[in-house]
Amino acid sequence: MSGMETAVDTRVQAAQLDALLQPIDWAAPDPRATAFRFEAPSGSLAAWSIGDPANPRVVLVPGATGSKEDFVLLAPPLVDAGYFVQSYDLAGQYESAGAGPSRSSGRWDYPLYLADFVAFLEAGEPAHVLGYSFAGILAQLALAGRPELFRSLTLLTSPPLTGNVFRGVKIVGPFARFAPAHTGAGLMIWGIQTNKNGVDESRLDFVRRRLAVTRRESVDDIIGLMMATPDVTAAVAASGVPLLVATGQHDLWPVRLHAEYADRIGAELAVYRTGHSPCETTPNQLALDMITTFRRAEQLA
Repeated sequence: MSGMETAVDTRVQAAQLDALLQPIDWAAPDPRATAFRFEAPSGSLAAWSIGDPANPRVVLVPGATGSKEDFVLLAPPLVDAGYFVQSYDLAGQYESAGAGPSRSSGRWDYPLYLADFVAFLEAGEPAHVLGYSFAGILAQLALAGRPELFRSLTLLTSPPLTGNVFRGVKIVGPFARFAPAHTGAGLMIWGIQTNKNGVDESRLDFVRRRLAVTRRESVDDIIGLMMATPDVTAAVAASGVPLLVATGQHDLWPVRLHAEYADRIGAELAVYRTGHSPCETTPNQLALDMITTFRRAEQLA
């Protein structure tokens, strides 16, 4: 059997596994996972790890209104492939709701989130990093400033634009520059609560409970940050680490924009038959493409 045939067979198997996914309890971590608190610059962050710490490290970072639980289905195939996986909740989000800015500064801003991001990476060996949506922006900022902390970077449905990234969102993009951050955050929360993504009842119950404890101010501030995304494209492209842009056919941003951005930074592009959350809906296919990226990095080491 040729290498090409092996790759196709593996792709088919991953798609078959994704097609068999059933509703799960999203609040229940993998039984192999270890929960811990990470003392970050912004405060105490909820985190978990899974796998053998002696194996190559993978760090999965969720986005706005998300949490480490978004990777419950993605982590196991990475661990089974021989990786040590960690994730944490962003400050202000879910079980890290108590972390955030000091009373003097009062805002969840880029320096706050970036300091936490870098501190978490510094707490272990250089990692294969995945930044999901807003966290993809943070990951690129971290890579631009501290490339030695990265072995590879996967941008999962991360905004493929700089400046006000919402200008490229399907349908509402032309109106994005007129909406204040609080309004944009409210629309996003309304869409989640009313299940505009069409998730199953177990997932919907979890995200509603998560939203109930997530700090609304942090969501407002994140949306504001995404309206003023710094341009570190050149630094990311020059970083020298393997890059993967992964998205769904029905993501918030058109595939065309993701493809153009992947070309600008020299990344591989993976597109799945899903929406904004391939880590939930096509985790085995995403894991396969991530592992391919990891192995490219390992060949360069």
